[in-house]
Amino acid sequence: MMRSGWANRGHPAFWAFVVHRISGVLLAVFLPLHFLALSQAIAVAGALDAFLAWTRNPWVAASEVAVVFLLAAHFTGGLRLLAIEFIGWKGETQNALLALAGGGAVFFALLFALNLV
Repeated sequence: MMRSGWANRGHPAFWAFVVHRISGVLLAVFLPLHFLALSQAIAVAGALDAFLAWTRNPWVAASEVAVVFLLAAHFTGGLRLLAIEFIGWKGETQNALLALAGGGAVFFALLFALNLV
């Protein structure tokens, strides 16, 4: 008998689903704020300098790393879903794909945090 709904929350694929949805929502919240900051920089001459001074705050730097992690998690999770849908990788390869997606997200966030990209 198959488990359904919240009964599957112990499976890694469920948590990949949760991370993918949450990262998508948080990126959807981030993008309008990003575009607002860009439009202010274009509209007002000194706004870009003030914004760049604000971005030197350690909390902003940490949130930038978090945004890169969310973007990488959403991207690698989406690639995992595409592999499942179009290539048919299911079953035993599922855990390998989950580990690859999670590791890729952490790898790219660390690259960004260490200023290697």
